[in-house]
Amino acid sequence: MPIAPTLENIEAVLDNYVRPSLASHQGNVVVVDYSDNVLRIRLTGKCSGCPSAQLTTEELISATVKEHIPAIEDVILVSGVSDELIAQAKALLKNGHL
Repeated sequence: MPIAPTLENIEAVLDNYVRPSLASHQGNVVVVDYSDNVLRIRLTGKCSGCPSAQLTTEELISATVKEHIPAIEDVILVSGVSDELIAQAKALLKNGHL
């Protein structure tokens, strides 16, 4: 029986099947959003700037998630700087920590 596409179940699949591989490269994955059967993720750690990030998303993350949760139609890698990181940078600049 297929797993239901809830955030809890998505996180469980990532924890059990994806994150151990990413951790071996000092990286991780976070869920940015899940809606309309599309999962948006961000790679973190050393995986975030890796030239193979798109390949990792397609061959490891997307394939694994779709295998365990077939209702997920697409997995999209979100790139760019997170709002949290921008807020931290602004706080550092505001406080004169250059």
